[in-house]
Amino acid sequence: MIEKLLLKLRARDTISAEEERALEDAVSEVREIPDNKTIVSPGEELAVSTLLLDGFLARYKDLRDGQRQITELHVPGDFADLHSFTLKRLDHNVGTLTPCKIALVPHERLERITEAFPHLTRLLWFSTNLDAAIHREWEVSLGRRSAFARVAHLFCELYHRLSIVGLTDGLSYDFALTQTDVSECLGLTAVHVNRTLRELRESDLLEFRGRKVVISNLAALQAAAEFDADYLYLDSRPR
Repeated sequence: MIEKLLLKLRARDTISAEEERALEDAVSEVREIPDNKTIVSPGEELAVSTLLLDGFLARYKDLRDGQRQITELHVPGDFADLHSFTLKRLDHNVGTLTPCKIALVPHERLERITEAFPHLTRLLWFSTNLDAAIHREWEVSLGRRSAFARVAHLFCELYHRLSIVGLTDGLSYDFALTQTDVSECLGLTAVHVNRTLRELRESDLLEFRGRKVVISNLAALQAAAEFDADYLYLDSRPR
């Protein structure tokens, strides 16, 4: 059930059998949620954290004029709101972009992990630090990268994040998000995203085949995005 989380953590450090059981035992419930549903609202008192098992989740903020800014995408193996363990409420929404399967982890069980498994606690702490690193990189995209580089960078990032949890097939991966979803990640209009995706295709960098992204030339796509995977901390080392 938590295979994707284990793959994500094992890409950075070793996990013992006892730590694996502790993570499995921490799950209290599994739910299937339709697409476009808010599962956590700002200010809501929280006693559980959400682990994504399948699909795409987003953290986002709504503006009074109806616009939405997505501040991070979550892929299977991610805790979408692990930070709620200490914050107890969020200042943003968490919602589904596609049909999702989630696991709920009560904070009282996370507390037991912090008391009994210090190494595992550091790995979970690493996960929240990784979220912060992704946020910083997205801020650079929103503030300084061209539309072409923003879109290219997002698809590079997703390729690497999905690859470590076994959800890529060569240089392709499933991608069921809409152009509006992408626009809300990147601070662009859907029309601008459509035009940029066409430019990427015409540049032989990537293309869409149904609901699948196919990267034609990863090195060239990364160069166009000025993408450096260091912020994803993919190296394995003791944490």
